[in-house]
Amino acid sequence: MRNLLLVCNPTREQAVEAAIKLAADFNDVGFSIFSISDIDIEGVTRCSVDKLPELEVAVVLGGDGTMLRAAEVTRKHQIPLLGVNLGHVGFLAEVEKLSLDAVVSAITEKKYVIDPRMTLKYSVKRDGQEVASGWALNEVTVERQHATMVELFLEIDNRPISRWGCDGLICSTPTGSTAYAFSAGGPVVWPEVDALVVLPISAHALFSRPLVISTHSQIVVRIDSVQALLSADSLRNFELLQGDRVHISKDSEDVQLAHLTDTSFSDRLVAKFKLPIQGWRGE
Repeated sequence: MRNLLLVCNPTREQAVEAAIKLAADFNDVGFSIFSISDIDIEGVTRCSVDKLPELEVAVVLGGDGTMLRAAEVTRKHQIPLLGVNLGHVGFLAEVEKLSLDAVVSAITEKKYVIDPRMTLKYSVKRDGQEVASGWALNEVTVERQHATMVELFLEIDNRPISRWGCDGLICSTPTGSTAYAFSAGGPVVWPEVDALVVLPISAHALFSRPLVISTHSQIVVRIDSVQALLSADSLRNFELLQGDRVHISKDSEDVQLAHLTDTSFSDRLVAKFKLPIQGWRGE
């Protein structure tokens, strides 16, 4: 018996309808279907994360937010994570709208492409003791929570870089460079580039440019204001106090995305932002 995880955004009717069809089709070809989503579908066993069996692949029906939540489950066991595009083109899901039959066929025959994505790890030190830790696929941010501004001091590789009064600071992977970091004015980094992006948000300073640094670097953000908020992929949050030190670096575990076709990131970029390419590719 082959086990498959089906993750669905229960608030999207189209996603639930697709989940019902996929569950029936995968059952017909010999899969046992499990889900951690709040959906009740015939042929799908709902269970908690800690009671999931060994899984072959995870299929996600929803947007990039649903993909990030599914990565919580798949990353630890290196399970391929396949996002099905149901309307909005996300950077983590398929760029083309594929038929559900094609999804079933590709997974049944194991004809999909693995796309490993770098992740970040972070820890918070308070008075020399670790009080929080975690990971992120897109970004780790340190932001103002209640105040109009947060005071942050950045160190890279044990050397001081700058102090900013700002709305916050983002440390992003290449995957996250097209998410929050892009909205804050950061560069677009191709997923295969081995680099991290660090950028302050709305800093009151003459120098507040995005920094592209080595994945071997160690990043430390010291909180110089009364409080701040750490957020990892907008899923894991932790309240920071003055004097806390947030340590960020590349993690050793990737997230294994899966695609039915070997689509280039360039095509994803064009599709996501509807970039004007007429006259250049003869389209």
